[in-house]
Amino acid sequence: MRLAAVTLVMAVAFAQAALSQSRMIEHAYGTAQVSGTPERIVSLSYIGHDFLLALDVKPIALRHWYGNFEKAVWPWAEDALGDAEPVILYGGIDIEQIAMLAPDLILAQWSGLTEREYALLSQIAPTIAHPKGERAYSASWQQMTRQVGLAVGREDEAEQVISDIEDQFEAIRSAHPEWQSQTAIAILPSRLSAFGARDLRGRFLQDLGFQFPTAVSGIDDFDPNFIRIPHEAIGVADTDLVVWVDTPDVNDVLAAIPLRHTMQAFQEGREIYTDYELTGALNHSSPLSLPYALDRITPLIEAATDGNPETVVPGWTRDGKVIQP
Repeated sequence: MRLAAVTLVMAVAFAQAALSQSRMIEHAYGTAQVSGTPERIVSLSYIGHDFLLALDVKPIALRHWYGNFEKAVWPWAEDALGDAEPVILYGGIDIEQIAMLAPDLILAQWSGLTEREYALLSQIAPTIAHPKGERAYSASWQQMTRQVGLAVGREDEAEQVISDIEDQFEAIRSAHPEWQSQTAIAILPSRLSAFGARDLRGRFLQDLGFQFPTAVSGIDDFDPNFIRIPHEAIGVADTDLVVWVDTPDVNDVLAAIPLRHTMQAFQEGREIYTDYELTGALNHSSPLSLPYALDRITPLIEAATDGNPETVVPGWTRDGKVIQP
């Protein structure tokens, strides 16, 4: 009788301990319960592996976005991945392939995951979609870092990562208080589309102190993260700083924007160009890529906003063409 009682007490204690280790993570499609320390994590986010690696967690599978890099990670993440050999997932979300990997956690922030896909994946393992209240691609890097930190049981480490990077942004803002009264916009020239205020690239410029132009916010567009600017209305993008992100044949593309020469930003040398890797760092906007992006982009912005139209911004010729490698 006493043995049975002891066994019952131990069973209850173990159950309570397991419950105390469980973490309830609310997201756009529901709530995921994650217990213990996940060891077989599948990252479906196009950028999510960076967030895991920043917390010293290596996924068993990660999703390829773009770029011809070994193991599908960009240069700033190579050291963090080390000699790990994750499965690389290409294309859309393949439910069967993921099931065969036998994951114990599926992270799908910034992945375009649909509710139908979520319903299927959550039967395989706890699955975490983008944060509640956000669109598929509108969450901030801080939100995603905290969500990943909670999922893998490394909340304190996540907060430290966030604090360290926010300190870097704060140091740059403090050195350039004038930026806080200026506007800035990042544009993909091949589609003449601006990254919105809640997009990662738009958020990056705001984190530096710049304001997003209200005239662009007012454009009626189906995707607030990626706003198509009519060629005849390019004046709405004539901000204190214009960031042209990388695109193939960039000089031909810029030359095909008929009214670019009418922009004051063009005439006064307040444009910068982010090359392939710098654009990739902005696109990822992860705890690993952001320090790289800040180191590379800050001197470009300083040159473009120094108030002297005669300053040639690094990466440009004097007549407004991008210097190609």
